[in-house]
Amino acid sequence: MSIEWSHVAAGLGVGFVVGMTGVGGGALMTPILVLLLGVAPTVAVGTDLWFAAITKLVGGALHQRRGVVDWQVLRRLCAGSLPTSSALLAWMHLSAVTPMRNEFVLHLLGAVLLLTAAAMLLEGRVHAHGRALRLHDSTRFKRWQPALTVLAGAVLGALVTLTSVGAGALGAVMLLHLYPLRMTPTRLVATDIVHAVPLTLLAGGGHALLGHVELALLGPLLLGSIPGVLLGAAAAHRAPERLLRPGIALMLLMVGGRLVSA
Repeated sequence: MSIEWSHVAAGLGVGFVVGMTGVGGGALMTPILVLLLGVAPTVAVGTDLWFAAITKLVGGALHQRRGVVDWQVLRRLCAGSLPTSSALLAWMHLSAVTPMRNEFVLHLLGAVLLLTAAAMLLEGRVHAHGRALRLHDSTRFKRWQPALTVLAGAVLGALVTLTSVGAGALGAVMLLHLYPLRMTPTRLVATDIVHAVPLTLLAGGGHALLGHVELALLGPLLLGSIPGVLLGAAAAHRAPERLLRPGIALMLLMVGGRLVSA
């Protein structure tokens, strides 16, 4: 079986950016599959979920070994995300497959990309707002933390299951707002990545049963992404992150706008 080198290149590019900046791969990979490689939106979502599950499984194992995962927060997120994902997958299995489905996924993907871009651009302000609330009324803030974390997990579960996007940048911003003092940068990244592992495995398994996963596409993507992540991580200390993250956010704004108006 011949290798599609354009798919390897896509995996390499996304892996490099993820390794260098920590920006979630779904927000980059799914639009590339749809807009540049001509993959059907539903197949792009299903394949990208497995791409994310496999890559984040490796990263999550490393973070778990270092002992930096916040398991209490993780359990709260999973209490919202996994049941929501399961319910949506059941609905997708029971609903009729129509040509409008790809169009729905395309527009929803665009909306989530716009939301992700906004989250990246406003991350500092969101964190500062959550910190002010936490310090101003600590008792009330902590009383609502568990329920709001479960709700945040449910939102992420829905977005990831339907679009494969949301577990990275959006999840991080939500956690920064809900746990502004508790979430150190290392703990934030570790908890966000480990939460994505069961969620993407569950959602990816559901999409595989629906026939939305293309193994011939997944293999070359992983072939490129593994060295890409390593190269990106090695170059991370030289990367002008203050320029890269806003640049990626602006690109997502443009792509999201195009998909919403398609």
